[in-house]
Amino acid sequence: MSLLNVGGRALLANQVALQTAGNNIANVNVPGYSRQTVSLKTVQGQFTGGGYIGQGVDTETILRNHNELLTRQAAAAGSVQQADAVRAQRLAQVQDIFKGGTSGLGASITDMMNSLADVVASPTDITARTVTLTRLNEMAGRMRSAADQLTEVRYSSMQQLNGDMDKINSLAKSIADVNDQIARTKGNGQTPNDLLDNRDQLIRELNQYVQTTQVDADDGTVGLFVAGSQPLVLGNVAASMSMQEASQFPGSGQQRLYFNRPGATPIELDENMLGGGEASGMLRFVNNDLAESSNLLGRMAQGISMVMNNQQKLGLSLDGTPGKALLTQQASSPGYSNGAGKGSLSYSDPTRFAASNYEVRFTTPPAGQVVRLSDGQATSFTDLTDLSGKTIDGLQFNMTTAGNAGERVLFQPFSSAATNIQATVYSPRDLAVANPVNASMGTSNAGSMQLAALKATGRQRDATTGQIVSTGTLNLPPSPTPPATTGGGVKLSFVAGPPSGYTVSGTSTRPLSVDPTAAYTPGVTVIPYASGQPIEIDGWSITLQGAPKDGDTVTVGNTLDAQYGDSFTRNAGNGKALMDLRDVKMFDDATLSDGYAGLMAQVGTRTQSAQYASNLSTSIAKNLEADRTAVSGVNLDEEAGKLIQYQQAYQASAKMLQIAQNVFDSLIQTMGR
Repeated sequence: MSLLNVGGRALLANQVALQTAGNNIANVNVPGYSRQTVSLKTVQGQFTGGGYIGQGVDTETILRNHNELLTRQAAAAGSVQQADAVRAQRLAQVQDIFKGGTSGLGASITDMMNSLADVVASPTDITARTVTLTRLNEMAGRMRSAADQLTEVRYSSMQQLNGDMDKINSLAKSIADVNDQIARTKGNGQTPNDLLDNRDQLIRELNQYVQTTQVDADDGTVGLFVAGSQPLVLGNVAASMSMQEASQFPGSGQQRLYFNRPGATPIELDENMLGGGEASGMLRFVNNDLAESSNLLGRMAQGISMVMNNQQKLGLSLDGTPGKALLTQQASSPGYSNGAGKGSLSYSDPTRFAASNYEVRFTTPPAGQVVRLSDGQATSFTDLTDLSGKTIDGLQFNMTTAGNAGERVLFQPFSSAATNIQATVYSPRDLAVANPVNASMGTSNAGSMQLAALKATGRQRDATTGQIVSTGTLNLPPSPTPPATTGGGVKLSFVAGPPSGYTVSGTSTRPLSVDPTAAYTPGVTVIPYASGQPIEIDGWSITLQGAPKDGDTVTVGNTLDAQYGDSFTRNAGNGKALMDLRDVKMFDDATLSDGYAGLMAQVGTRTQSAQYASNLSTSIAKNLEADRTAVSGVNLDEEAGKLIQYQQAYQASAKMLQIAQNVFDSLIQTMGR
C-alpha cells in the first residue's frame, strides 16, 4: 500500500507540474502574466526499525516568479516614457504648423514687405499698391490659419485629456475591485497568483496615464497615491480624477488635474508633483508648450500690427489724408484672478515684447512684483501708481484694484493676438506712402550739406520717465499763417561757432539727442552736428550729410502746406519707412523679417528636446521591462524542456503504480491459496 501511495502522490504532483507548464505556455502572450513554478516538498518519512521510509512527494504551492522592485521600477519608467512620448508627438504637430518654404508664414511676411519696393519706386502706381494690400491680407490670413491650427491642436489635446480621466477612473475602480478579491482570498493561506498578476497589470496600465506610488497593506491590498500624497485607491475604495480650469485663474484656459474624494471638496493637484503619465505630459504640453507657441505667434502678430499701423498712421494717403490702421491689433488684455485683484495690460513698445505670460504677485499689498513666467524674471513695484508708471517688456500693467497678500493675477498678452488679425485697408489709395513732412535746403547755402533721409518715426521722449519710446505720434511743423503761402516749418540754422553746430527754431521741443536735464533754449542752444547722424524732433527724423557753412539752413515743413503743392502724391518717404521696418529689431533682437525664422527655431528646439527626452526615457523603460520579463516572462524553450521532464516523471510514476498493482495482486493471490 505504501508503494501505491508514493506512486499516487508522484502521479498527482507531476500532473500539477505538467499543468503548470502548460498554463505558462498558454499564457505566453498575455500581458502582465508572471511565469509560475510548482514548489514540491517531500512527505515526512515513516519511522521503522530499519530507518525512515520515504512516503513520496506533495505539491506545496504554485510559485509566482515576480520581483516587486523590478515591477515597480518598470511601471514608473513606463509612466515617464509615456509622458515624454505624448509630449513629443504633440510638439511635432505644432512644428508642422510653423513650416517654412513658399507656403509658410515667413514667406508671406517677406513677400508683403518686399512688395513695398514697387510702391516706393512708383508711389502713384495703383497696381503696385494693390499688390501690397493683397500681400498684407495674405499674411494676415496665414497668421489666422496658424492660430486656428493651434486651436485645433488644443481642442484635440483637451479631448484626449478628458478621455485619460475616464480611463484613470475606470482603472482605479478595477484595481479596487481586485484588491477586494485578493483580501477575501488571502485567508486560505495560498497566494492568488492570477489576481496579483491582474492587479499589477492594471497598475502598469494606470501608470501609463498618471504616475502612482504604491504602499502595501497587511491584508494584501495595495494603496495607490497620486501627486505624492492623494489616495487614488485605498483597499476596495477608489477615488476619481477630473480635468478642470485652474481655480486661481478662472477664464484663462489654464488647465489643472483635480483629485475628487467622495463627499469632499475637489483638490487641485500641483502640476509639478504629477510625475509621469500621459495626462501629465499632455497637461505640460497644453499649459506650457502650446501656450508658448501661441505666445510666439501672437507676439509676432501684435508686434507687426503695431509697428505697421504706427508707421501707416504717420503717413499720407494718395488723397492727402492721414493713414488708417493696416491691421487689427489688441488694445488691451485682461488679468485673470479669483481674488480681489483686478486690472488689464496695454501695449506700448512692440520692439521689446517677450513671448511670455506674466503674473502680478502681491506680496505686501499694494506692493508686489511682476513676474515673467518664461524665465522667472521679476520687477518689483511699491504700489499701483508705481506699477502703472513702469513699462515692462513693452507692456504696461494697469491694476485698478490691488490683490490680497499672496494673491496672483495672470496676464496672457499674446495668447489670442493672431486669432482675429485681419487687414483693414482695402483701397489702394488709402495706403499711406507719402511723407507728412517735407524738407528744403536754404537757397543761399554755401556748404556741401545734402539731404540724405527724411521720415516720420513717431519716436518721442516720455514726459514721465524721460525714456525715448515709439508712441506713433507726430507733431507736425507749424504751417504759414494765412494768407501767406510760404514760411512756417521747423528751421535748422548752422553756426560755425564756437561752439559749432545748429540751433532749432519753430518748435519748443528739444531734439532727442539733447539731454532732457540740460538747459535748452529754442533757437539759441547750439547742438553738435555729426554728418550722417539722424536729427529727431517731434516724431520725425532728418539725416543730413556733408559739411555746412555758417548761416546754412534746412527747413522742415508740413507736406500739405500750399508751397509744396501736390508733391506729396509723388512722395514715397513713408512707404520707404514702412519697407525699412523689416530691418527693425523686434523679436528677441531678431529683425521683423527674421522673426518667423526665430519662431521656427524656438519651436524646433523645443521639439528636438522633447524627442530626445522621449528617446532616452523609452530606452530606460525598455531596459527595465526587459529586466522584469527576464524574471517573470515565459521562455517557451524552457517550458518545452519542462514538459518533457515532467512527462517522463509522470510516465515513471504511472509505471510505479502499475508495478505496485502487480505486487499487490501477487500478494492477494498468494494469500488466497
